[in-house]
Amino acid sequence: MSLKGFKSGTDIRGYGAEQYSEEKLFLSDEVVSKITVAFAEWLSEKRGKAISELCVSVGRDSRVSGPRIVKAVANTLSSLGVSVKNCGLASTPAMFMSTLDLECDGAVQITASHHPWERNGLKFFTPDGGLEGSDISSLLERAETVDRDSFNPDCSKIADVDYMSDYAAHLRDMIKKGVNAQNYDKPLEGFKIIVDAGNGVGGFYAENVLKPLGADTEGSQFLEPDGMFPNHIPNPENPDAMKSICSAVVESEADFGIIFDTDVDRAGCVDRDGEEINRNRLVALASYIALEGHDGGVIVTDSVTSDGLKTYIESIGGEHYRFKRGYKNVINKQIELNNEGKFCPLAIETSGHAAFKENYYLDDGAYLMTKIVILIARDKTGNALQDILAPLAQPAEEKELRFAIKCDDFKQYGENVIAELEKYYEGREGWMIADDNREGMRISADNENGNGWLLLRLSVHDPIMPLNIESNEEGGVMKIAKDFYGFIRKFDLLDISPIENFIK
Repeated sequence: MSLKGFKSGTDIRGYGAEQYSEEKLFLSDEVVSKITVAFAEWLSEKRGKAISELCVSVGRDSRVSGPRIVKAVANTLSSLGVSVKNCGLASTPAMFMSTLDLECDGAVQITASHHPWERNGLKFFTPDGGLEGSDISSLLERAETVDRDSFNPDCSKIADVDYMSDYAAHLRDMIKKGVNAQNYDKPLEGFKIIVDAGNGVGGFYAENVLKPLGADTEGSQFLEPDGMFPNHIPNPENPDAMKSICSAVVESEADFGIIFDTDVDRAGCVDRDGEEINRNRLVALASYIALEGHDGGVIVTDSVTSDGLKTYIESIGGEHYRFKRGYKNVINKQIELNNEGKFCPLAIETSGHAAFKENYYLDDGAYLMTKIVILIARDKTGNALQDILAPLAQPAEEKELRFAIKCDDFKQYGENVIAELEKYYEGREGWMIADDNREGMRISADNENGNGWLLLRLSVHDPIMPLNIESNEEGGVMKIAKDFYGFIRKFDLLDISPIENFIK
């Protein structure tokens, strides 16, 4: 049985809901058990211990298939002699932290992040961090050789643990220290902060972090875990989700609003005026926090950040390092730069994944929001967020178009398109190829040609070429798109209907 189709970057993903049991990529108990055995064997080698000496924590997000898959994982591990700490409903970052605080050799989180309710997946950690894509490939290859179909659990090896209470206490302590109020139980008294958990697992932040510290959380919404996500997709990048939290902030007259994705490794936020702090604005705010108190530092982001963000980071003493899409890519580059002796306090993707060096290079939405809450609580004017973000120049227009590649060797074809794009714009008056292209090809247009930039890249996993365009003036995106169309129309193995429909 081939399992390689379950690989999704650094995760394993498939269908979890029983209604989809006929799907090729259904995470049946048998498939989950085989993958779990492979992880136990891999972890045994990694940690230099016998499998029966291992301890592994297991948690899940709120998806309807979560309890079934957790049971399959826990039963399989215990049948192998592994000690299992069942953390129940938990955030993905908390499951990493459990490897440190609970002294576990590894952790398994059952989640499919922001994907629809019928999907699910497995995410693995060791005390060194999350597994790499190559590790996931190795696990799936190993799982294909597992010939056991059933496992007899040893219930004495499975213990229920309320780790999320410990994790929430850690965030509360962080806020107290951050506002120099270690001896004061209510440092958030007088602040109204609301949370939208989207029926994922982020409701703990309102109930167990903010409220015990005195914050008024009245107006928070969708805190109750519901694996069918009945209100909106739990995803800070989703327009409907952001509109919902923005409206809630205005209606409840809150000082600040927070929105988490399903498993809380990402977050977005909203200021007191109902203006969203997301994408470039969130990167700018996180950069300000990361550089505060330091004489400079490198901020690693993905490739689709704006020109205004680069100027902003440099204006506050930082260096902007544009890298590749994919949260694991930006985090690995952050680690690499720090190992080379460069101070790199933050890696952040525009999707909301943010990893601070001080926090084990862990992308943790609750940690990022806690840093922002501290900033708000320290401020005496109530204008901290607006004042910090005021210098950030925002584009007047932006657009993303995606072109499907219609051939099997899509990576090579996409790379050839990008190479031809560089030749097309090289030396053309009014156009400038970026000097920091580390993913795809980014090209700037002067005031006569659209006053902005375009970026064409190859998707990390799929046969897709996304095109991002931004402009500092109204109508500029269309100018850039029309010029780019003169290039892209000659590639017959690309579906260019998106740009054709756009420029009509």
